[in-house]
Parts: sequence; structure tokens; C-alpha cells
Amino acid sequence: MIKYLGSKRTLIPTLTTLAHASGAGTALDLFTGTTRVAKAFKSLGIHMTEADTASYSEIFAKTWIELDSGDIDSKDLTEALAELSSLPGEPGYFTQTFCIDARFFQPENGARVDSMRARIERDFRGTNLYNPLLTALILAADRVDSTTGLQMAFLKTWARRSFNHLEMRDPGLLAGAGLAIRGDALQIAKTLPEVELAYLDPPYNQHRYFSNYHIWESLVRWDKPETYGIANKRLDARSVDNKSPFNSRKTMPAAIEKLISEVNAQTLVLSYNNESWLSKEDVIAMCEQRGHVEVVDVDFKRYVGSQIGVYNKKGLRVGTPGARRNVEHILIAGDKGLVKKMAASISE
Repeated sequence: MIKYLGSKRTLIPTLTTLAHASGAGTALDLFTGTTRVAKAFKSLGIHMTEADTASYSEIFAKTWIELDSGDIDSKDLTEALAELSSLPGEPGYFTQTFCIDARFFQPENGARVDSMRARIERDFRGTNLYNPLLTALILAADRVDSTTGLQMAFLKTWARRSFNHLEMRDPGLLAGAGLAIRGDALQIAKTLPEVELAYLDPPYNQHRYFSNYHIWESLVRWDKPETYGIANKRLDARSVDNKSPFNSRKTMPAAIEKLISEVNAQTLVLSYNNESWLSKEDVIAMCEQRGHVEVVDVDFKRYVGSQIGVYNKKGLRVGTPGARRNVEHILIAGDKGLVKKMAASISE
């Protein structure tokens, strides 16, 4: 799984326990990101519907959530991965933009990304291997990048992993089908069929995922956009169309409250941390419209970028270290008996 700000890796055991205790057979993940939570729920046998606005997230979801591993010939996938891995590097847009003009990847690996991405588009577009191969390419590139996990800047000196040879691996498909949707949670929440369990992990501060992971967005779209700034972000990162009410202190509270009221689910699980613009009491009050509320708090270590800062290509620090730990609040709302049962499962 790729490095990702807001990743729920540390919460997976808790969230999986809650999902299992809920007894849900259907679930919704409206801000799925890398699909980490949706994958964990799908592994429990839950039929997942997931949504996100990011193009790369849609590719992940079509690979790990919507696609049934039984519908893929493993031999075909293995052969395709081997074919792509054997391609010689051909420097192109990706190499120039993200390896030379900016230093996110070593040029040799960037040239291989260019050649593989072009071949995937040429030979696999429209096949059931397209999404798994794109996913495998993103994972491969992520393993040899030179960042702290965000694509807002790159490290002062090359990360040790950036010298590794880019390697395509099987992304690991899951049995069972699901539904992947690319869309705005506020626009689609009330239009989706009812599910037994909904998981919400909305943005709750100024950090915008479209800018934070602009390289993956461009790699998936393969539209070779004009860029700006040290990080060579897509120009459309400045567009109002790619701004979210969840990233504004002024509009975020109303957006979250609206989403909580409109999501069509019997039981709601919502996570956010103590860096949010809302207090714990504020979010509890919002969730009480869904029924009884219980809260589970999880303490965790922040991502490495918050501890060491980030640097531009001149070696100057452009970010300062932050707090070392956060508290993630998990709110459960719905029928009192079921909510209490779910909360109790954490301490068992």
C-alpha cells in the first residue's frame, strides 16, 4: 500500500473489529483514498461500495474492491507484469517533470515509468488487466520515490530507496465483487442504496489530497498537464473545481453535518483526529442525529514528514516538524444496542 497522509493503517485492527461486531453484510466507504479500509472490510466478506474524487483512488478501487480476483487469469497478469518489467526505459513527460525538473524519482526509474505507462495505455486499455497494472505501477513507483509520503516537496538528498530498481509486483487481488464510484461524497451520499454500515473519514483541515498526490493523479490520467512550482503540481490544482468544502475552516463543519445526516446507512462509523477544526464534542453532537453515540479513541504516531520537515531542490527546509503523536477519534452512531455491542468489542 502506498505512503499516504491520513492512512488508516494503524486503525485497521480497530475498524475491522467494529465492522465484524456490526454483523454488516453491506458497507460504504465514502472517502476511500487508497481503499485500505474498504479492502479490510471486503476481506471480512462484506460487499463494499466505495467512492472518492481522485482518479488514482478510482483505479485502486476498481482493482481491489470492484474486481473479483476470480475474473482474472493469474497467468495473464503474471505475463503482463513480466512484459512491462522487461521494457527498456524511454524518458518522456514523467521523467522530465518528476525526475529532472523536480527530484521525486531517479531519472532511470522515471524513464521506466514512462515506457510502462505508455505500454499499459496502448495494449491494455479496455481489458480487465488495465486497472491492476496501473495499480502495480503506482505501487512500484511509490517504493522508489524520494519523499516523506507527500508530493508537496521532495527530500533534500536522495532517499536510499530511490536508488532501487523499480519492480512491478502482483498487486494482490481480492475475491468477491464490489462497486467503485468516482464522485463527490456530498453529491452522491443520499443517492446511493442503503447499506448496513457506512464508514466516513472526511478531510477536516487545509490539506488537499488532489495537491498532495498530484503525481499519481497525472500518472493515472496520463494527460501530461502543464505544471507550476517546485513540486511541479498540475495547473488544475489551483482550480475551484478541485477545492473541497472539507478543506475550509468556514465551510467544513456544515459539510460534515450535511454528510452525516444524508448518508443512507443503518449504522455510522466516523473517524477524525484531534487536529481537526472541530472539537470532539462538536462531532458527537452531529452524530447524535443518527441515534446513540459511542466513542473509541486511538493514540498513534504521526507520519514521518511531520517529524523531519520537507526540503526544496536547493536543500532549504520548506516545512517544519510538527507534533509526534495524534489521537484518532472513532465515533459509532445508530441503534443503541448495536452501537454498545460494537464499542464493547474493542475491549474484549
